[in-house]
Amino acid sequence: MTDIHQILKKYWGYDSFRSMQEEIIRSIEQGKDTLALLPTGGGKSVCFQVPALAQDGLCIVVTPLIALMKDQVENLQALGIRAMAVYSGMSKREVDVALDNCVYGKEKFLYVSPERLQTELFKARAGKMRINLIAVDEAHCISEWGHDFRPGYLRIAELRELFPDVPLLALTASATPRVQEDIMLHLKFKEKHVLKKSFERENLVYGVVHDEDKRSKMQQVLKKIPGTGIIYARTRMGAVKAAEFLQKHGISADYYHAGLSNEERNKKQDAWKKGRTRIIVATTAFGMGIDKADVRLVMHVELPESLEAYYQEAGRCGRDGKRSFAVSLITEDNRLDLQSRVERQYVHPDVVKTVYHALGNYFQLPVGAGLQQSFDFDLKDFSKRFELHPVKVYHALKQLERQDYLTFSEAVFLPSRLRFLVDYKTLYDFELKNLKYDDLIKTILRSYGNPFDTYVNISEKEIAERGGQKASGVIKQLKALSNLGVLDYVPVTDKPQITFVQPRQDRDALSIDKKDIARRKKIQEEKLKAVVDFFYNDRICRGRRLLNYFGEKSEKDCGHCDVCLRKPEDMDEAVLGRQIFQKVVGLCKEKSYTLPELVEELEDEGKTKAVRAIRWLIDNDYITVGDKDQIILSC
Repeated sequence: MTDIHQILKKYWGYDSFRSMQEEIIRSIEQGKDTLALLPTGGGKSVCFQVPALAQDGLCIVVTPLIALMKDQVENLQALGIRAMAVYSGMSKREVDVALDNCVYGKEKFLYVSPERLQTELFKARAGKMRINLIAVDEAHCISEWGHDFRPGYLRIAELRELFPDVPLLALTASATPRVQEDIMLHLKFKEKHVLKKSFERENLVYGVVHDEDKRSKMQQVLKKIPGTGIIYARTRMGAVKAAEFLQKHGISADYYHAGLSNEERNKKQDAWKKGRTRIIVATTAFGMGIDKADVRLVMHVELPESLEAYYQEAGRCGRDGKRSFAVSLITEDNRLDLQSRVERQYVHPDVVKTVYHALGNYFQLPVGAGLQQSFDFDLKDFSKRFELHPVKVYHALKQLERQDYLTFSEAVFLPSRLRFLVDYKTLYDFELKNLKYDDLIKTILRSYGNPFDTYVNISEKEIAERGGQKASGVIKQLKALSNLGVLDYVPVTDKPQITFVQPRQDRDALSIDKKDIARRKKIQEEKLKAVVDFFYNDRICRGRRLLNYFGEKSEKDCGHCDVCLRKPEDMDEAVLGRQIFQKVVGLCKEKSYTLPELVEELEDEGKTKAVRAIRWLIDNDYITVGDKDQIILSC
């Protein structure tokens, strides 16, 4: 086994690991199933990449995010590490070749979506692979209480039956104690084992501003806080309008959302990463996999749908450890809007069935067909063609995803790919007989590694420039060569993808689990309550509230959020409350008190002061009141 520090230095250039990374890696080396909780930007990928490289064999990485999957594979390949990925949008032939390379080649990493694990093709190949580690990224997706539940995750444990002695590493940036238990249960941990870094971000200043004039306040905040920033908006149009407002007022800003072309997204992202654009105003499509350490500000101008989502998004600032700010601009209307958003997520089962039936017609897919087939999907065109409301269609697709009928991947750029289907000698003979393709074939062979053993990403524009042709002519020739069976050509796509996890069902046979929908709605309502409590309760330290939500009981306030930094005249209650708390602790150690008895016992402080202090202690979770007015110490 190669030394893990040598691997870290060789491939990433670091002399030492970040906090918790080495402990997690050592746990894997000891063969322990491990749940690792590291905050956003904590370097989760190194925790499975290093131990996998330290020993012979292949690491299977399960992840639901195609964009991150592609990025990590490309990053590994750039480091000279062999890696493959299997995701929706790939042809059956591409998947077949990728899996064969993992069986017979020298690949070190195979990235795969949870739904792909269930295919007969994958199961047949996986049994022949020499697996050294199973890594499950975004592991919170396995829990109904997680903020992005994926039913496919529940079947990951079946993979363990093929490799009973292989350790499993589950990774997530945010999981409550309940979700942590679900992860270890559903992944069939041999023993419960959690390694986690504190959820506390001491360098982050959390602040909530209640102001109806958000744009003016946004401008004020950006003048006070220098440096790079991200502003999260709920809608694409909201992101565009906010960016235009900032530009108009002399602030370097741009917008970003999933509706842009891949070229536009890359251009905007690159300008922001390199400091040419100061502020990026984005939907939540922005931020995943972006490791920019010097972000000084993350601002929310709408309420997030969960505290998990908020923690991850806010955590994209201050990764260099320097003082940074997570500021939220909210109004009372935002609370009502969030509540209505939750209601809109759960459309009537009849609407879900109508959308599902229309999908079959849209893709011309007969009943019983479509298993693991992927299709480009245009939400606007589909909704218009079948006279359906786009918002209802979107949420119906999400319900169908949760019911495990399909997966819906929002816009992901998949570049053109090709692979020669004939060997070199046969290709040479073909060129001699078909000289019109000679220049194109030679350009491909000079430009791209080894397109015989595996699929390679190509750019028709680059091939055209190198061969002195037009891109349209290159595409025409590639299609012709594909029809002749010389190569397999898969054109570029930049559209959302729908993949059927099950064969298409008849409309009347489609089973929509109403109990599951009711259960999911109840979970979402509880998450909504936690969001409202965090953003609209201005009496409890925000840092402490976040820690408590994630299961870290903290008795001390952070000292630097907006609640903690109020003016001295606003802090009298808090000071008084903490002073009296010490007396309350002493009293409750001697005997139990009811609420009226405690007020009477503290009358020496003055009855009004005592009542104020007790109210503050209850509001801030220092004490609770039982069913019979009994005082219970929380801390």
